[in-house]
Amino acid sequence: MRLCSDAWVGSHEPPCRANGVCRTAGAVYSTSRMIRILGTIFAGLLGLAFGSFLNVCLSRWPEGESVVSPRSHCRNCDHTLAWWENIPLLSWLALRRRCRNCNAAISWRYPLVELAIGSLWATTVWSLSQSLSEATIPSSYFYETTARAIGKLIFFWLVVALAALDAEYLWLPNLITLPGIALGFCFTTLTPALRNLASSEPHKLTIGFEIEVRLPAELLGILAAPALILLIRWIYWLIRRREGIGLGDAKLMALLGAWLGLPGALLAFGIGAVLGAIVALVALAVPAARRESDSWAAAKFPLGTFLCIGGIASSLWGQQIIPAYFRWIGL
Repeated sequence: MRLCSDAWVGSHEPPCRANGVCRTAGAVYSTSRMIRILGTIFAGLLGLAFGSFLNVCLSRWPEGESVVSPRSHCRNCDHTLAWWENIPLLSWLALRRRCRNCNAAISWRYPLVELAIGSLWATTVWSLSQSLSEATIPSSYFYETTARAIGKLIFFWLVVALAALDAEYLWLPNLITLPGIALGFCFTTLTPALRNLASSEPHKLTIGFEIEVRLPAELLGILAAPALILLIRWIYWLIRRREGIGLGDAKLMALLGAWLGLPGALLAFGIGAVLGAIVALVALAVPAARRESDSWAAAKFPLGTFLCIGGIASSLWGQQIIPAYFRWIGL
């Protein structure tokens, strides 16, 4: 579509053009960029709100409490929080990490979870708007691209929740992992077929055929990813005759396999294992940990937290890392 005519009768330039520059094109570009910025800001603020709700869940789920009632309150003195004490990030800063009533410390988990969800959602929407703004993207991919972005928002919420629960309670609940596996399987299997909704090509593949083609790969990711954890668990038991890795980590790997596919899940495992090893070595370097070196092998370690961090990294940069790795090894 042309924004102004190159042919203009008379000696003066058209109203939309001055000094050879189309002002209308610049305005359209600026408006498009402004919409992307505003959309990203809105997604970030929405992510902060959902991160605040996630903090409520993380505090109440382990205690078996309802996430609906009672109202948000201090976990130490039961002081009911005012509206201004519930603003994500800002309230934590304004209160200086302390309860206004009893002066008890407020955990760092609250701002970290809110910031994680907000930044990840903002990044996802920025990438989505960038993809949709490209002139070369076929219209038939609009539904697929949008659905993938929505799936990423859900995935990030799930893995941040699991990372926080495992770090704080060494708990990866079936309440999150099992529905997360089902959601991931549905999104990754059905999303590519959405491109057919806007396709006008007479030879287009049917939705059923595309699902049938992708089904084996998705099932492979869900089954093979946890098999890696189960193999390590079995080898550890043979050597030490004790449980080394919980079944929750295997279910988490199945969730990563469902959302990221087998290559993405393996990348998440590699990143998580490296990060976990680094943290463990740093912890052992602390003098207090060295004094307890006789029991360090029996200490419990939140592997799931590092797997979730690896899953986030794989989701954000896996499409660049995996091909680069294959080129590096000569495949």
